[in-house]
Amino acid sequence: MKIYEGLQEYIPGAYAVVTTGTFDGVHLGHKKIIQRLNELAGKHKGESVLITFDPHPRSVLFPEQKDLRLLSDKYEKIQLLKDAGVQNLIVIPFTKAFSEISSIHFVNDIIIDKIKTKHLVIGYDHKFGKNREGSFEYLSTHAKELGFNVEEISAKLINENNISSSKIRRALEQGDLKTANSFLGYEYFISGTVVTGKQLGRTIGFPTANIKLNDANKLIPAIGVYAVKVLVGKNLYKGMLNIGYNPTVTDEKIKTIEVNILDFNRDIYGESIKVFFIERMRDELKFSGLQALKDQLALDREHALKILS
Repeated sequence: MKIYEGLQEYIPGAYAVVTTGTFDGVHLGHKKIIQRLNELAGKHKGESVLITFDPHPRSVLFPEQKDLRLLSDKYEKIQLLKDAGVQNLIVIPFTKAFSEISSIHFVNDIIIDKIKTKHLVIGYDHKFGKNREGSFEYLSTHAKELGFNVEEISAKLINENNISSSKIRRALEQGDLKTANSFLGYEYFISGTVVTGKQLGRTIGFPTANIKLNDANKLIPAIGVYAVKVLVGKNLYKGMLNIGYNPTVTDEKIKTIEVNILDFNRDIYGESIKVFFIERMRDELKFSGLQALKDQLALDREHALKILS
């Protein structure tokens, strides 16, 4: 996949089949669009081109809102799009000035003049341009004069359950991994750096790696204990992870993400790791003391191993 940070270096191909959107999470609905993109590109001996934006438009348009939660950060999304088979990725810096571009200018200046689009494919609910005024109806009405074909991927074709990033976010916030992962088409994951914690886990035989996320806007699933897989370097390990406030040992209201990597004994402070969420095992609980916590963690370990086997 060729990656372009902006439009300056992009050189149009003979037959550009294009789509545009935020593509947060690159879920199964997005992959239907990408699949169609590549089918058309192959048919016309052209190339697929996907236009996306960074940062997420909402963070620029509504900076006062602090509840933006993303399914994928920029670099995760790039890898997911590469895995989905996109041939050319254009990441446009999203600014306040860019948000003021009308749909007509977006189509004329970018879709036509810069990219030389021959075929535009969009999702059933996609809007573009200032105030999201551009739509499939506008494009299809003016397709002949614009000089390119346009088609919409219907909600029915994407999935009878009408997959959306917002539905996946809600499922994760409720700890419903089964729904979230089935809509994503892969196991939801977080990426981050291992940082120093209170190091209490090692004193009771369950050392944990505290994770600082690469992107503060990355969505953290519901509070609780999870069976997970952990990628350290090129090796994948089994693990159990806690999201919460550690109420047994502290009254501090600071949410942490801690993973106990099973059958692992190495100092990885400062290293990058990736955690894949497999199943939510239970709520976070406050125990009577450290021994009760230790006993429960032993049960959690057996449960996690059973799930991950």
